[in-house]
Amino acid sequence: MGLLRSFVAANRAAARWLEQRAPHLFGAEDYTAVLHAAIAADRAALKPATVLEVGGIDRPLLAKSADFAYVGLDIEHRPDCDLIYDRFIVQSIEQAVPVEADMIISITVLEHVPDNRAAARAMFGALRPGGTMHHYVPSKWHPYAIALRLVGPSLQKKLIAILRPDAVAVTGYPAFFDHCSPGAMERLFSQSGFGSIRVTPFYRASDYFAFFLPAYLAVVLFEALCQSCGWRLFASGFVISAARPGMAAGQFAAAAAVAHALPDVSP
Repeated sequence: MGLLRSFVAANRAAARWLEQRAPHLFGAEDYTAVLHAAIAADRAALKPATVLEVGGIDRPLLAKSADFAYVGLDIEHRPDCDLIYDRFIVQSIEQAVPVEADMIISITVLEHVPDNRAAARAMFGALRPGGTMHHYVPSKWHPYAIALRLVGPSLQKKLIAILRPDAVAVTGYPAFFDHCSPGAMERLFSQSGFGSIRVTPFYRASDYFAFFLPAYLAVVLFEALCQSCGWRLFASGFVISAARPGMAAGQFAAAAAVAHALPDVSP
């Protein structure tokens, strides 16, 4: 086991060296910047009274503020949840949510939901007319997502401890990837009644393969090809924003404009 850990560490070190020398090719994209920009723009434009974060547990996207009521929702509860949020609800997002929110946000959550059609209905019901939502969703046809589904959650936890030890605390949850591709999620939200849907794909998740440098390089080349061709089906993930009809014209466009104005992260 010690030899395997040393082998993995050496390969990961080589991958980090490549990222430092050629970040335009090997570096990760900052999808969190796009997600936060969209959230910030809507906070400025809409002045939401209530923000619902799905799956934030004790790692929230925002900080509590006197400007809005911050409601957290997750299937588990931890002691800090009552300090981080103004209110915390323990349930699945697949169930009707006892909240009227002006904004719903999440990051790397919807891939863990078995039935995202039910989740979309619940979020539509929880949003007030004119409310918006912003999510970052890992995509199901990237090589790492295919590998996760093939490996399964039990073996996944064991492998993470060896192959990605720095991620043990935040990964390893069962992933279903239901409707988790840019086109499928866009259609699902449209069918659920949402409008003003905007999808921003990202392509780089090669770090999952940094434990074995040849695999890492192969995935980097695959990602570069998909990004250059605009094959968003094979994206590593995407930010998706949508609105419940009823908002004032131009407000959602303001959020989209801010996201578009961010620096280009393409190689």
